[in-house]
Amino acid sequence: MRRFDPTPLYRASIGFDRMADMLDRVLSADMQAPSYPPYNIEKTAENAYRISIAVAGFAADDLSVEVKENALLVTGRSSEDDSARDYLHRGIATRAFERRFHLADHVRVNGARHVDGMLHIDLLRELPEALKPRQIAIDTTQQADRKLVETRADAA
Repeated sequence: MRRFDPTPLYRASIGFDRMADMLDRVLSADMQAPSYPPYNIEKTAENAYRISIAVAGFAADDLSVEVKENALLVTGRSSEDDSARDYLHRGIATRAFERRFHLADHVRVNGARHVDGMLHIDLLRELPEALKPRQIAIDTTQQADRKLVETRADAA
């Protein structure tokens, strides 16, 4: 089993403990990740994403999409009782599932659609104004320097 040791990152940086924990969690979960149901993650625009999950055999009422503490939780519980059916071959799995996706800060779920056996979940990353790049004006006048020198002279 692969294991990520975040100790050097903790020694050399401040405030990146969440990122190191996330890397450790992803690398350890990769070995035991369930493969059912299959899904795709695609980037649909600069700040928009879509998760598509193959949910054949599930009705929209059988599915649940929930966001809690920066995690997207998708669950499926089949409401049909198949005990009365006599299958010769059963290749379509409709067993219960729970799929968890960890969301980055400022990512919100925009909506979910169930179409043709696929569950599409649209995500949008919204950066707050404080995190957006901004241009800083450069003052080229000499008055700014004089005020700074005068302020230092008065303080001494």
